[in-house]
Amino acid sequence: MQRDFTLHIYLKLINSLSSSGFSFQTFNEFLINPKTKVVLLRHDVDKKPENSLAFAKLQFELGIKGVYYFRAKKCSWNEKIIEEIASLGHEIGYHYENMATAKGNIDKAKVDFEMNLAQLRKIVKVSTICMHGSPFSKYDNRDIWKSIDYKKFGIIGEPYFDLDFDKTLYLTDTGRSWNARNTSIRDKVNSRHDFQFNSTDELISSIDNNELPNSIMINFHPQRWNENKVAWFTEIISQSVKNPIKRLVNSIQT
Repeated sequence: MQRDFTLHIYLKLINSLSSSGFSFQTFNEFLINPKTKVVLLRHDVDKKPENSLAFAKLQFELGIKGVYYFRAKKCSWNEKIIEEIASLGHEIGYHYENMATAKGNIDKAKVDFEMNLAQLRKIVKVSTICMHGSPFSKYDNRDIWKSIDYKKFGIIGEPYFDLDFDKTLYLTDTGRSWNARNTSIRDKVNSRHDFQFNSTDELISSIDNNELPNSIMINFHPQRWNENKVAWFTEIISQSVKNPIKRLVNSIQT
């Protein structure tokens, strides 16, 4: 049986998108000059930044680009890897989680955001940001923008605010599945589209059959994608522990 969530199946997915006529843009490029039939490859670098580097190198070899959002945490923030991914032509953004870090104190959250953004900008250019879901925190990191505009920091876009998800299909591997809403606390959007796939092969089949719209953002968490069997099984075990907790949290919230 073929293992899902490996670099091999990832390459198969990218090739399917290319063969179906999709172009690839970074989020920054899309906001400035969107192409007609396009995929935005978004990568939330929650941990294991070396996995994201493997994705970035593979994309570079294929002549395509994506956007990589790094957390200001040791498990994600690796300056050498950030620089290397940027050198391959990819966009780098800040994966902010300041409301969770500041435990809901919005003044502390603002200071934390500005400080971390400035540190990241010492390494690379940053023009877009994206919230980290912080599934085990009661605070939604997007709430920081209720009293301040991120554009004052020279930020031109945040996916959850600056994409029309009725026009752009949003797909995410959160929970090690595709658009599994019951295992996603905040990584979900309101949309007229309702695609859910049991495997990446199902997603590929839908692409090959031209069933998807012409504008798509696919959110990857590269730590979930492993060719190495030990790392692959470790991720399965980890996710099998977290998913029931997420389902419980979702049931309480609803």
